[in-house]
Amino acid sequence: SDTSVFCPYIEHDDRVGGGGGNRGFPGRRRKGRGPFRGKMYSEMNHHPRNWSGAGPSPRSRLEEEDGDVLMSDPHDVLRSRYTPYGRPNRDRERGGLSNISLTVRQNLSTLERLGPRSNAPKKSWFKVSIPYGRKYEKAWLINVIQNLCSVPFTPVELHYANNRVVFYVEDASAANALKQVSRKIVAPDGYKIVILLNPCSSPTSVQRELKPEEIEQLKLCMSKRYDGSQQALDLKNLHTDPDLVAQNIDMVLSRRSCMLAVLRIIQENIPELLSLNLSDNKLYRLDDMAELPQKAPNLKILNLSSNQLKTDRDLDRLKDLKLEELWLDGNLLCDSFPPTTLPPTKGSYFGSEDLKALILRFLQQYYTVYDSGDRQGLLDAYHDGACCSLSIPFSLHNHSRSTLAEYFKNSRNVKKLKDPTMRFRLLKHTKLNVVAFLSELPKTQHDINSFIVDVCAQTNTLLSFTVNGVFKEVDGKCRDSVRAFTRVFIVVPAGNNGLCIVNDQLFIRKATNKEIRKAFVMPAPTPSSSPVPTLTAEQQEMLQNFSLQSGMNLEWSQKCLLDNDWNYAHAAQVFTQLKVSALVPF
Repeated sequence: SDTSVFCPYIEHDDRVGGGGGNRGFPGRRRKGRGPFRGKMYSEMNHHPRNWSGAGPSPRSRLEEEDGDVLMSDPHDVLRSRYTPYGRPNRDRERGGLSNISLTVRQNLSTLERLGPRSNAPKKSWFKVSIPYGRKYEKAWLINVIQNLCSVPFTPVELHYANNRVVFYVEDASAANALKQVSRKIVAPDGYKIVILLNPCSSPTSVQRELKPEEIEQLKLCMSKRYDGSQQALDLKNLHTDPDLVAQNIDMVLSRRSCMLAVLRIIQENIPELLSLNLSDNKLYRLDDMAELPQKAPNLKILNLSSNQLKTDRDLDRLKDLKLEELWLDGNLLCDSFPPTTLPPTKGSYFGSEDLKALILRFLQQYYTVYDSGDRQGLLDAYHDGACCSLSIPFSLHNHSRSTLAEYFKNSRNVKKLKDPTMRFRLLKHTKLNVVAFLSELPKTQHDINSFIVDVCAQTNTLLSFTVNGVFKEVDGKCRDSVRAFTRVFIVVPAGNNGLCIVNDQLFIRKATNKEIRKAFVMPAPTPSSSPVPTLTAEQQEMLQNFSLQSGMNLEWSQKCLLDNDWNYAHAAQVFTQLKVSALVPF
């Protein structure tokens, strides 16, 4: 005969090394056991026969979408389709369709079947089935397939269906790549993993539309998560929100209907949105966010941390946004970018030795009073018309839980604060208001040795410089917490070769682990034991100068001067001798 009979699928035929049936009778050749093994029965999508009078024609039945078509082997071209319950094929006798033309039609690739003659959309969904997948752990199975598949994919609605593992993929290129992986994975029990694919409509979870009452509940939930003062919307981990869970609303933002509902609410209620947090929402694609630039045109900050984005191509949907900050940590796409190493920071820059001595003396005097516990003594350091402001980094999280909560109410972060009234109110004018404001801040102890000073501008009548360093709070609920700060001073000349502050900008943030490890390594006098307040004005100035020129801290500088009866020249001579002998403590 010129045709072969299809062999039913026997699972053991896929064991590595062969070992199918007919082992007991090698000389006997059973029907259908030709040189080409038939296709597995489980690989076929059998359709129930239509017993009505006007059933489908043979061609229409053969052109139906079938899992076997995608997974057929090259040597199957000459074999007819197995139809165990169908009518005998007499087309050959009647001069009908030939086996070859029918088989060629069957073996068209997935993309060819969705070619110009198809009305399928450009982005089509595919149902992926793995026979006998229930025998294996789903996590292991998906992981091993993803590792071997040449195109990254994310399984949607991964679940068991009878003895199969079933999921959906949206990308046609991923579907074809999965097709190539079939039978190339050997399970721990020795069997090859078979992968079947069928074009399908989008999964139910993607199609489902929200009901009006669910949208109203979502709107209420979003209103609770919106911070009007910062124009920030925090939708982190939205699917676990207690209010939505209590109403049995499954708000999964990776579903098109859910994301579009969120964007619609933003457009209708908060189009002025500046910051949006979508972290921890299991987003594996951003196709449904394509309308975000139109819905929130003023958006500046977008947090997509801890999602499932795999490639930077996912970010194409956001290219029309005028973002200033984009958070992507915790996504697989971050692994595709090499780590960057910042150059080491340099030390202080003063411009000249005279300027260095002037600034360091000023800072020593200023922070001695600032850390003393009574900051009223700072009145002499500020100009009558001075102004001062404080700011902290903008946070997407609850400010009440932040470690910088004590500073939040006074923060004048003009990058985030757009209300002109609040901007003016948080700017402290006149030295009385400035010192009163500074006195309300937590009591501190600064690490003078951590200071890095950079001179920004200098004229005969004005000097601007920046100070970076660390301090710790010495009282309150954040006692001993180490903070980092940056302070910009604009000063003018004052009497007795001093400086007078006309503008003071203080920025406070959390210290890094490295800054915390290096902070307060050298002992420093506490405000209560500081010797400066007990000295005369002349002795205090002498102590400051000696400490700056010798490099010793205040405690040892005072000890050196006391031992030499406050004879500055003699103390300097003794210091030089001890330094040469390497006996000077710092």
